[in-house]
Amino acid sequence: MLNKEATPGRTGKMADEIYIHPAALVEEGVSVGQKTRIWAFVHILPGASIGQDCNICDHVFIEGNVEIGNRVTVKCGVQIWDGLRIEDDVFIGPNATFTNDMFPRSKKEFDLLCTWVKRGATVGANATILPGITIGEEAMVGAGAVVTRDVPPKTLVLGNPARIVRKLGE
Repeated sequence: MLNKEATPGRTGKMADEIYIHPAALVEEGVSVGQKTRIWAFVHILPGASIGQDCNICDHVFIEGNVEIGNRVTVKCGVQIWDGLRIEDDVFIGPNATFTNDMFPRSKKEFDLLCTWVKRGATVGANATILPGITIGEEAMVGAGAVVTRDVPPKTLVLGNPARIVRKLGE
């Protein structure tokens, strides 16, 4: 349930309610979980599902066929296109770019490819994620990386094209 009247508390922390900035556009038919904060100039289309305790920062666009888990942070300037699935505890850095069409053409039908960002993963600032990719649990995509194939769990990838640099937690 959306509550556009929810406001920040005196300490700057949000109450158990949903906070939607007055300059955000959250259309009817969007599911938003408790404690989620949606900031200025965000636009979310009908059908999108956003979990609890998420932070959706300024200038984010979310299409309708999108699922976002709990405790997800989406930083400024990110577009989340149809077919993207983001699991719990994911961090998406500023201006990260996701795609959902391998062969885009103007005004042509296309095959929607779903992209998965698994639990606890991080996508760094300005990273580009091609469609149909899975970023594994607790994996990390470095800033500016161009991800052209699946990223295994607990792995750091960097570069263009993104290459495995090391396993994380070792």
